[in-house]
Amino acid sequence: MGKSIRIFLADGVATGIRHGEIVNWSGQGIACPRVRLLELKAWPETRRPGVYFLLGIDKDGREAAYVGEAEDVFDRLKTHVQEKEFWNEVIIFTSKDDNLTKAHVRYLESRLHNLASQAGRYTLENSVTPQEASLPRGDRDAMQEFVEDVRVLLGVFGHRLLEPLAPVPLALAESDHEPAASTGVVTPPDTSSSPVFFLRVSNVVARAMRSDEGIVVLAGSDASRENLDSLSGGYKAHKERMLAEGVLEDSGTKLRFARDYPFSSPSQAAAIIVGYSINGRDAWRTATGQTYKQLEEAQAFQLPGPSTSE
Repeated sequence: MGKSIRIFLADGVATGIRHGEIVNWSGQGIACPRVRLLELKAWPETRRPGVYFLLGIDKDGREAAYVGEAEDVFDRLKTHVQEKEFWNEVIIFTSKDDNLTKAHVRYLESRLHNLASQAGRYTLENSVTPQEASLPRGDRDAMQEFVEDVRVLLGVFGHRLLEPLAPVPLALAESDHEPAASTGVVTPPDTSSSPVFFLRVSNVVARAMRSDEGIVVLAGSDASRENLDSLSGGYKAHKERMLAEGVLEDSGTKLRFARDYPFSSPSQAAAIIVGYSINGRDAWRTATGQTYKQLEEAQAFQLPGPSTSE
């Protein structure tokens, strides 16, 4: 279901303080650079109970976040200026109708922290996992809807912290199938979801799915330990970072993906997996033998052609 979103730029620039709301939603979001924090004192929206995300880069150069809650968000943020150095932006979510209580924001903090942890996109700086507050069933359902709108607006503000990397149910549904031999026949794809793609080279077997960001290699996939000269220096460095961050782990004669991991293109994913330059659009295949390239072309053929005028 579609959503209509309004963004107000307080200074008329996208890098300043931004206020966001979703039409017919009781909540609101405010994004603010750390250097502009003092200006939020004049925003009554920040002096209410709410949840917030501190966002920045950790000491290892990875995207990092802290999820918190407070009865007066602005007051709490003043302590984080003194105690936490990593963050350079804060995004606050409060209610426009003053209906959020301490119990509500504690519940939200726990749910949002869990979603961020499951997504695995950012390193979480919380030293303690927030505990979920007890709420009546009706309030829990209302807060679940609030969480979904926080997820959407957080993404609009430029942070996919809560977005899962791949649709897990579809990945599991096709995970037991092996790719068939290619027939060379392009069949119309199911455009409602992404199939699982397979990459098989020697003893390396990997699975992946397309996403809005490119392609996501699924947890449990193999990767070669060896890199040949044809693998670019940038890809070699990327693979080293994945090892250092625990994305790739030792599995005897091979490496294994410890979690789902996104790549910008099928060729980038394939090259880092096999350890040499490779055309990923031809190497990745579905369980029916259709290549990544064939699926893309089949979908392109379904697009309407340019209109002509008399």
